[in-house]
Amino acid sequence: MKKIILSTFAFLAFVSCKNETATTSVDAKNEIAQFSPELEENAVIYEVNIRQYSPEGTFNEFTKDIPKLKELGVKIIWVMPVFPISETKRKATGGDDSKFASEMPEAEQHKYLGSYYAVSDFKKVNPEFGTIEDFRAMVKTAHENGMYVILDWVPNHTGWDHVWIKEHPEFYTKNEKGEIIDPINPETGKSWGWTDVADLNYDNKALRAAMTSDMLHWIKNENIDGFRCDVAGNVPTDFWQQAIPTLRKEKNIFMLAEAWEPELLKDNLFDMCYNWEGHHTMNKIAQGKNTVADWDKFMTENEKKYAAAAILMNFVDNHDENSWNGTIQSRLGKAEEAMTVLSYLTPGMPLVYSGNEYGLNHSLKFFEKDSIPKTKGAAWQLRAKLGKLKNENTALNGGKNKATYTKIKTSNENVLVFEREKNGNKIIYMANLSSKPVDVKIPLNKTYVDVLSGEIIGLNEKQNHPLKPWQYYVLKE
Repeated sequence: MKKIILSTFAFLAFVSCKNETATTSVDAKNEIAQFSPELEENAVIYEVNIRQYSPEGTFNEFTKDIPKLKELGVKIIWVMPVFPISETKRKATGGDDSKFASEMPEAEQHKYLGSYYAVSDFKKVNPEFGTIEDFRAMVKTAHENGMYVILDWVPNHTGWDHVWIKEHPEFYTKNEKGEIIDPINPETGKSWGWTDVADLNYDNKALRAAMTSDMLHWIKNENIDGFRCDVAGNVPTDFWQQAIPTLRKEKNIFMLAEAWEPELLKDNLFDMCYNWEGHHTMNKIAQGKNTVADWDKFMTENEKKYAAAAILMNFVDNHDENSWNGTIQSRLGKAEEAMTVLSYLTPGMPLVYSGNEYGLNHSLKFFEKDSIPKTKGAAWQLRAKLGKLKNENTALNGGKNKATYTKIKTSNENVLVFEREKNGNKIIYMANLSSKPVDVKIPLNKTYVDVLSGEIIGLNEKQNHPLKPWQYYVLKE
């Protein structure tokens, strides 16, 4: 286990020294108020894949569309890694039979752009995406449109071209022969297969200080509002206990962990982590492998596992799921809309991944150039309605002061009904989470409006209500 306690003096001295050499800051004027916990209650988070967002794959092309994201209720933009990518061991394919770009035909090697997560310099931007001025314009535009920008940070490893490989080999994990190695899966003791990156060793005090200093660079000099931290659970928790308070002394920031561990959400560390279990449960229900009973079990166990103030990110898609595990349509099939709506109504914060809003229906290439569709249709309209509801109705608050979640029992085991409530506002989710039509009695005696369709729905506990396969309602009195 990579654990060591860094002395306060050595840590702060290193950070102070590094900060003195930081590049020129952007204009200190804030275009937006600093992030606050209240914003977590009704936010939608958007993950942008700059490379694949447009045919050009640049900051500037995404910046043009930032104002549109307001229609989706987006308040936080998570930007996938913007850093230069290592040439050494650059991957061309993934999976068990992955190949490096250098192994491909020479005439084709130029098209293999490598993994965003094989970083060669934490303080520069990938020229593939544009310049640092373009990046600054993107952040400024987001702020002017009431959105916060968090950077995808890669603390667990670097690419093989990173300057630390030569200047600080002591920052890395080594085998018995003294050779730097790629990351090891702590559960198996074997390589993850991430052979295009080198594993960092957090036993080293100077590494901890250097990593924190590089993160501070983006807060102080580029005015970003926080970080999404890749495989955060594989980095020692005591590093986050040192680093995050240091970052927060500079600015109120939002921290998202690609992890599930409850301890990462304690003591003012990360604000939010991944709702992996919820994601997998939705997939399995859609595929007929799980039922509503499994969803109820998951929700009950979550209540015990996480503190009341913990925030989980709910998602039906993200960059890993889309590229490696299939599209929303392939995983969810005809349950796609019911599960998308469920991800917005479940306590927490819903995620939109680049292309979801346009009905993306292909797995984006990970190491090569690709592009998302850009035609507004049903997928946009659904997320626009859900985003507006999330932003405006306290019954969907999902932050540290979230709305309640109350299960409503029905006469049919395939029907999920629950109520969210806060400040007298109530929203009910009702759905047939099966591939067969059902008749169901629900213990409610009121007339509701479905806020997505405008349809009037009358419920009577003594009467059966028919539901088609995967049919859902979002009800308000």
